[in-house]
Amino acid sequence: MSREIYWLTLTLGMTLLFWVPYVLNRMFVIGIGGTFANPKATHKPLAEWAQRAKAAHANAIENLALFAPAALAVHALSAGDATTALGCQLYFFSRLVHFIFYTAGIPVVRTLAFFGGWAGTAILVARLAGFA
Repeated sequence: MSREIYWLTLTLGMTLLFWVPYVLNRMFVIGIGGTFANPKATHKPLAEWAQRAKAAHANAIENLALFAPAALAVHALSAGDATTALGCQLYFFSRLVHFIFYTAGIPVVRTLAFFGGWAGTAILVARLAGFA
């Protein structure tokens, strides 16, 4: 397994779990029955941190739509090296930090982490474009 596929797999697994905190909050707020039912306008809203976690999860999925094909293309073209592996690691840890700090409501670190993830994807795209 290439390093790009390894880090992509970890990223997929991490993103797969980002829903857990806000769904647990939903269970506490409206109960298990309400969680399994269709959302209603009369349901109490999630806690603010849970709303941010939900937004961070959506943002992670949006960015994964760019990172994953780039990592797969680097792997398929056998274009990977230490730089592309670093780009994948940067993406993984930046997205983890982004989720944690977005959920915690700390905007500056959240924004810096977002750009770290962007840079990780940009490294892969630069390699694919022949710039690195």
